[in-house]
Amino acid sequence: MRKPQGKRGEVHSLASLHPANSFVPIIRRVRSSVVSISALEDSRAVAQGFWQRFMSEMQPPSQDPANRQFGSGFVISPQGHILTNQHVIRRASKIRVSFYGGKRPLVGDVVWEDPQRDLAVLKVRTSSPLKPLMLGSSRTTEVGEWAIAIGNPLGLNHSVTLGVISGKDRPLSLEDRFFGRVIQTDAAINPGNSGGPLLNIFGQAIGINTLVVYPSQSISFAIPIDEVKPMIRSFLERG
Repeated sequence: MRKPQGKRGEVHSLASLHPANSFVPIIRRVRSSVVSISALEDSRAVAQGFWQRFMSEMQPPSQDPANRQFGSGFVISPQGHILTNQHVIRRASKIRVSFYGGKRPLVGDVVWEDPQRDLAVLKVRTSSPLKPLMLGSSRTTEVGEWAIAIGNPLGLNHSVTLGVISGKDRPLSLEDRFFGRVIQTDAAINPGNSGGPLLNIFGQAIGINTLVVYPSQSISFAIPIDEVKPMIRSFLERG
């Protein structure tokens, strides 16, 4: 039996078209807007502080003086601006950005960063406009709603995890950083997920996956997108 086709001749399995599999079309719709980030940093300059013990970017020990850090991000403008966490790229000497289905990674340049709020914007150069991820509202998101996380855990590009919003407006103080109203979720956020989007059922970004309590059983946190919008408005308006 011939499998049904979608746009541009894409072949879908019958299972993916089942009404109960409502997450499949969401992932297909947003995956081109989510990127994997590989940052090359000098491991000799890395201080072993709180972020190395508890953040989701923990890396295995290496004898190589060059340490590769994995992270995630998502497109916020057609001109190539990408939002991520600042701790993903904070000591990077080289940044490579990979897209879903892309053959070669692109060079990423840091054009804005706020270390205190753990936010950064990268810029990549492309020959064609990129597709920005739609931004939702973290303010209207409620506890118990579905939550979808997409990222680059342990370098495994475009991995998807599913959970719910476990809590809102959690105050979190981490050394020199204070997050006033983070979103708590039980969607698995692993090393390399930081900077990727936390999505709602409509495929809109409601948060930026930032950290996981280690060790824990699915206690992860995301920066609410409504707190980020004013800081990245200039990049959004360029689209």
